[in-house]
Amino acid sequence: MNLVDALTDPSNLLTVFIAVVVFATIITLTSPLMRNSNLEGRLKSVANRREELRRRSRQTIAARGGGTLRHQDEGLYKNVVDRLQLSRLLEDPKVVDKLAQAGFRGPRPVTTFYFFRFVAPFVFAAVVAFYLYVVNSFGLLPLQKLCACVAALAIGYYAPNVYITNVAQKRRESIVAAFPDALDLLLICVESGMSIEAAIQKVGAEVGASSMELAEELSLLTAELSYLPDRRLAYEGLARRVNYPGIKSVATAMIQAERYGTPLGTALRVMAKENRELRLSAAEKKAAALPAQLTVPMILFFLPVLFLMILGPAIMKIMDVFGKH
Repeated sequence: MNLVDALTDPSNLLTVFIAVVVFATIITLTSPLMRNSNLEGRLKSVANRREELRRRSRQTIAARGGGTLRHQDEGLYKNVVDRLQLSRLLEDPKVVDKLAQAGFRGPRPVTTFYFFRFVAPFVFAAVVAFYLYVVNSFGLLPLQKLCACVAALAIGYYAPNVYITNVAQKRRESIVAAFPDALDLLLICVESGMSIEAAIQKVGAEVGASSMELAEELSLLTAELSYLPDRRLAYEGLARRVNYPGIKSVATAMIQAERYGTPLGTALRVMAKENRELRLSAAEKKAAALPAQLTVPMILFFLPVLFLMILGPAIMKIMDVFGKH
């Protein structure tokens, strides 16, 4: 019972919470210094993937349909999903696009997503039920405990979606921040006489220092331009994976430039200007929202300390005067 009392003691819980917050703050501040960029490895994997796709494509053509270009998924997750038919029970028509936007491509991430979407609700509900019914009930009624378990079940069902959405959002922000500069580099390469494939590959290698995700997407775009039967599919795939209006407009402009023979340099120059304006407007929007976001922290943290520093000496002097009388 001493262990149970220690786990349910409010002071211990508060101490653990403060320790977790301090640890998260330290990790957040030091993570940029400890970040190890594996850009070369990821670009090499994309290049290997391109060569593999080319080899399989030649084998498929030689065998007249005897091969496949798709990865085969095998393992525990695949067996569970197939046996329980989770792909039909938890069907989500946009799951492939969501995973691609988060950087997870192929059939294995889809199977993993369906598996955790099925398991997570039961895990969350079991943890909450164990804590409420065994460790500490917090004085809740049986109906309230049941409602808490049902709420944990719902949270567990949506937790994989929230995780994928957050990963995709961070990845999109990294790509969007470096995309205008990448367009400028692409414009310079195209106007110097390079082909669009060589220009995209060159820009992908140069932009990796500022955005590894954008370098990976450009390398993947180069690979798709090499093996897809229609180049339009490669540009549409880039727009679908990133899901950003600026990149969608660039992909549309490149498709139209190849279809109608319009100068690609002119289209890239216009798109680069528009993307720089979009980045500037996004920065101005964040700057305009900053005063409203700082209001509550200033009220909670700055003003009490300021009042204490200003009124503290006066209060101490008044206390000394009344103490002498």
